[in-house]
Amino acid sequence: MRSRRLLALLTITAAVAAAVPTTLRAEAKAADAGATAVSPVNWPQFRGPGALPVSDNPKLPKTWSATENVEWVAEIPGMGWSSPIVWGGKVFLTTASAPDMKQPSLGTDFSNEYIAELQKQGVSEEELEKKIYERDMEMPDQIKLSYRLVCVDLESGKTVWDREFHAGNPPVGRHRKNSFTSETPVTDGKAVYVYVAHLGLWAFDFAGKQLWHTPLEPHQVYLDFGGGTSPALWKDRLFVLSDNEDKSFIAAFDTATGKELWRADRTTLAEEGRRSGWATPFVWNNELRTEVVAVGTGFAVSYDLDGKELWRLPIQSQIAIASPFAWQGTLYISAGAGPMPVKPLAAIAAGASGTIELPAEPGPGKDKLLWYDKTAGGSYLPTPVAYDGVIYVLNEKGILATHDAATGKQIYKSRIHAEARNFTASPWAYGDAVFMINEEGTTFVIDAGNEMKVLGINRLGDDEFVEATPAISGDRLLIRTQNKLYSIRQAQAARS
Repeated sequence: MRSRRLLALLTITAAVAAAVPTTLRAEAKAADAGATAVSPVNWPQFRGPGALPVSDNPKLPKTWSATENVEWVAEIPGMGWSSPIVWGGKVFLTTASAPDMKQPSLGTDFSNEYIAELQKQGVSEEELEKKIYERDMEMPDQIKLSYRLVCVDLESGKTVWDREFHAGNPPVGRHRKNSFTSETPVTDGKAVYVYVAHLGLWAFDFAGKQLWHTPLEPHQVYLDFGGGTSPALWKDRLFVLSDNEDKSFIAAFDTATGKELWRADRTTLAEEGRRSGWATPFVWNNELRTEVVAVGTGFAVSYDLDGKELWRLPIQSQIAIASPFAWQGTLYISAGAGPMPVKPLAAIAAGASGTIELPAEPGPGKDKLLWYDKTAGGSYLPTPVAYDGVIYVLNEKGILATHDAATGKQIYKSRIHAEARNFTASPWAYGDAVFMINEEGTTFVIDAGNEMKVLGINRLGDDEFVEATPAISGDRLLIRTQNKLYSIRQAQAARS
């Protein structure tokens, strides 16, 4: 029964920290070839070029508030946790709107606490499930949505165009912590590619004209949590990962036509228990080959560009949300939700094949496994960031662990601050600092050193809610809140 599963484990998944793989060739190559940071103007995907959200632009701001260093604020209709992307002076983001949408919940214990309260009252399992769904879930037959792609001018913050690409009932339900448009679009500079899980793919030109549309079949998601996995782009191919309770798969689509090129079944990866996942696949362009790495329940699997499996790693995790990423030619996988104390981190060199054997103890392994630690404290919601040889792993409750990227050895693990809590967005870095924004719109600025040191706390205001990971464009930081898009930029005098 679904109610028994609710009682057994209701770990609420925001599913918006998924990372979208590379599209911008030169910048992605620099990021993965070993550069500490890049300074892109175009930010074509979630977490930026090469899925490495760092920059070396010295003019990027380190302090801001609701008014300080705010260049402009754009009103965004509806709600969506997709991140903004940028190309050619235009910002693109998706949203879904409807009257009386259920407002987002704070933290990961929102439903758990309600369940505990109802249990104390002696509520039956059947009634408990009914109350949870009435308060926290939004189901397809309860709401009709307008799905939209919005284009905003980067210089002025004015809306250039706003296109509805679908209208009607959503294909699957969602928990109120999630949104109906949590998947970040991606662009190659020619078109903007939009994916909504269990609904379909769309392509638009930069004037807002729809180029093609490919419908996709809906599948049951674990406890109706909703979607969140973003598409991955490599040259003329779009990759979509759909790990669900019915028929999991990864598929490739032609960017010119939307035609499906191949599909690989993933249903058998999870032998028992839940099968749904929210981690975005990563296109790893390493020194030996280009491969598509997809983290799911129980395993991370790498495919070649035609869908053939190259290798798999048994990651020992039940919930896949944080996405894989690469730094200096090494692939990193964080899987931080599952049977405690299993929260693994792994580093893999290029050229692996077959099933990778896990070491008995933390440290180096075989088959290109540089190191593996099943209790390292891998991330649950946010995807970690690599910066100057250190992996920064942010816990959704405000615990930060840092690891040496070469060895996996932990440098420190510490609570960020007494006020640091409820993190969904992924961290980013520049200017010898690491930035982490929580769901209340407060950003904690941490020194990129060998010990925990808070350099500052930036607050957007009391009425802001943030789950989308920010984007960087030149000397601008773009922060999406529930209803707004902020351009954070130093004042003109500071930029001169």
